[in-house]
Amino acid sequence: MTRNVPFFRPSVGEDEIAAVVESLRSGWLTTGPQTTAFEAEFRELLGGDVHAIAVNSATAALHLGLDALGVGPGDEVIVPTMTFTATAEVIRYLGATPVFVDMDPDMICVDAQTVAAAMTSRTKAIMPVHFAGRSCDMTTLRNLADEHGLAILDDAAHALPTRHRGHLIGSRAAGADVTAFSFYANKTMTTGEGGMLVTADEIIAQRARKMRLHGIDRDVFDRFTNVRASWAYDVVEAGYKYNLTDLASAMGRVQLRRIDEFRDARARIAARFDDAFGDLPLSLPPHAAEGDEHSWHLYIVQIRNEAPVTRDGFIQQLQEQGVATSVHYRPLHQMTYWATMTEGQDFPAADAYFRRCVSLPLFMAMTEDEQDRVIAVVRGVLGG
Repeated sequence: MTRNVPFFRPSVGEDEIAAVVESLRSGWLTTGPQTTAFEAEFRELLGGDVHAIAVNSATAALHLGLDALGVGPGDEVIVPTMTFTATAEVIRYLGATPVFVDMDPDMICVDAQTVAAAMTSRTKAIMPVHFAGRSCDMTTLRNLADEHGLAILDDAAHALPTRHRGHLIGSRAAGADVTAFSFYANKTMTTGEGGMLVTADEIIAQRARKMRLHGIDRDVFDRFTNVRASWAYDVVEAGYKYNLTDLASAMGRVQLRRIDEFRDARARIAARFDDAFGDLPLSLPPHAAEGDEHSWHLYIVQIRNEAPVTRDGFIQQLQEQGVATSVHYRPLHQMTYWATMTEGQDFPAADAYFRRCVSLPLFMAMTEDEQDRVIAVVRGVLGG
């Protein structure tokens, strides 16, 4: 019997399980020593000269980042329409307005020219998304932001460990003021749920640490390890409940040590798919620009017009043969809520991409048999 291929399966081994069990046995379950160590190790991965603040999701990191940048009512933030809704929704949390822009069809990312055309006197920040693991052109975006006095908060939910011009996204040299990473179950590493806010700016870091736990003026772990009593704290602002648990951080520390292993496994599978699908009526995923490195969070193909099936027909036939797929994403301007903010605007590149795009299975633990199955089914459906 042919085994079905899931769209994703997490790569969690005995070391992760042992780390979580050890954390359970320690008696410290919420934010504590494991989270402090996780933050330190993440910071070291990025060069040691940034702050890393663990939170319970990338959405929380995006929200805290915008808050720390001073985004509020009356401000505009430029964001791609081709992204998950979380990227834009955090702008609304703060009473600001998302200004949606189209994607570069060759990069599936925003470009500086499109961003520049969307700027107004109310623009406060730019939020590029490193789509599927491929870096945006951060050098050009940074130059544009500096020219206009704008901040950059990059959504790196897909982008660990992605590099731009040799620099890891999130590092000081990569070009953003704040970076938000995701450790959701299907990301390039996972804590189940979780995220990390990274910044080189001490003031932004202090604000994010305070606001991630109710606006309390002392860090959560410090309150239980400092000689001052745990109850001796002040609430200086109406904050949020965004801290990461030690159980998640214990798992994250193990996963972080495996991040290059994970990236290499994904890259090998992506290269194999490229070789297998090169003669089919597909547009293959864009590779990293020269000097960059792709983290291959997703492997997205586009069904060309000459293919014997439509995108939806392709998905259906793969599903019938036991190969799961997904679509990343239906652009936000097509969604009911966001459509009210984009009426009269055109996003031709995103619309065309959405009609054709399909995400194929790609995950670290994908066996050769599973890869073979995906290749055989895709080629069979497309007449290869």
